[in-house]
Amino acid sequence: MIRVGLTGGIAAGKSVAGNRFADLGLTVVDYDQLARDVVAPGTPGLAMVVEAFGDQVLNDDGTLNRGKVAQKVFFDSDALDRLEEIIHPLVIAEGQRLDLEAEARGEAIFVHSIPLLVEAAGPEVFDVVIVVDAPTDVRASRLIDGRGMAPEEAWGRIDAQIDDEVRLGSADVVFDGSGTAENLCRQVDAWVADVTRNGLEFRPNEERAAFLITEDGLPR
Repeated sequence: MIRVGLTGGIAAGKSVAGNRFADLGLTVVDYDQLARDVVAPGTPGLAMVVEAFGDQVLNDDGTLNRGKVAQKVFFDSDALDRLEEIIHPLVIAEGQRLDLEAEARGEAIFVHSIPLLVEAAGPEVFDVVIVVDAPTDVRASRLIDGRGMAPEEAWGRIDAQIDDEVRLGSADVVFDGSGTAENLCRQVDAWVADVTRNGLEFRPNEERAAFLITEDGLPR
């Protein structure tokens, strides 16, 4: 089974790529969703978050108020570290469990969609790392115009993430997410078709190198 690590900066197009992989019949595990699942009501994860930050982070129905948690950690690096020490191991463990189930089912390609792949999961655990990349000004525009964020919030979200150069340094495959969703989907289609035919033959043995896609969605 080929284990794919899919990542990208906020608003670069990772979700579009992940959805396209799913449309092609591949199983995609969304680690954003796993991060919500591990702090669902009644879970050990939620109990640990409440112990660390107090019951004021809960809604009246006992669910986690993610907005209140974000307020506590956004400008407090120590608080963010505490939260990540709780959430990341739980999410990674659940991702590993789902990975083993997929392998047991005999799936050929299994996609882990992970915003913090470089920071938390580590690229070395995947057979191939795909980075969806787009310039920061394009991503900021998407956050502001598409998601209604204030400019300072949009740029704050971007600046809080790992540098693009570091993320790209982990890549075996780079998709250009700066254009339309259709263009990005063509890139996904081209890569899946290539790997289905040839496996990971394109990947060099001695060093990591990007598998680049042309504007028409064809590998080069």
